[in-house]
Amino acid sequence: MNRPFEEDLDKLRTRLIRMGSLVEEQVEFALRAIREGNIELARIVAERDDKVDKLDLKIDKQCQRIFALNQPVASDLRLLLAAIKINNELERIGDVAAEVAGLVLRMPDIVPLANDIGIERITDPVYAMIKSSLDAFINNDPETARHILPTDSTIDSLYDELQDELTHRMCQDPQAVPAGAKLVIALHDIERLGDHATNIAENVIFLVQAKLVRHRSASDLSDLSDSSDASNASDQP
Repeated sequence: MNRPFEEDLDKLRTRLIRMGSLVEEQVEFALRAIREGNIELARIVAERDDKVDKLDLKIDKQCQRIFALNQPVASDLRLLLAAIKINNELERIGDVAAEVAGLVLRMPDIVPLANDIGIERITDPVYAMIKSSLDAFINNDPETARHILPTDSTIDSLYDELQDELTHRMCQDPQAVPAGAKLVIALHDIERLGDHATNIAENVIFLVQAKLVRHRSASDLSDLSDSSDASNASDQP
């Protein structure tokens, strides 16, 4: 590998890690805002969304430049493909965090209702998924990534439970409908964060092990191991 190419890949990885750190904080602040009614945190998330978008464009342009000036193969090609997809997921996570923060700013009444239905039941595991998926990428850890995948179905179940409880409360108390309607949107946004974390985990497995795991059931994932045999074989020219 020539030195400039290696430096470009290192810089790309560094930027992705910085993007991940920024987005993780966005999610943390947005979820705290909806649980605590912290308007200041919600404002920070909204203000930083532009920063996330700019970093997304820088990473995207850098990937295009590397493709244009080099002919990456094997693990280098996988890194670029994974970087493009992970960057896209991170930008979407940032957008969702900004949407949740925006709901808190526009309708603070959703906060007590969110606490009444126990929204921390879904916010806590979703944040853990985001953090774990980013840790898996930083550490090139497919085992951690693999353990994230089954969690998505748990998040889906929690989402359905909270939606049902929220609908029941709105039926009982018509005055809760305006805030409840906004909270329905927030819950959907939070559930989407789990989907994006799952997508990042899938790309980490592809990056490290050269295995595609999209659309596979939990039972089908049992054949994945953290051995590098498959990726080593695919890295041969």
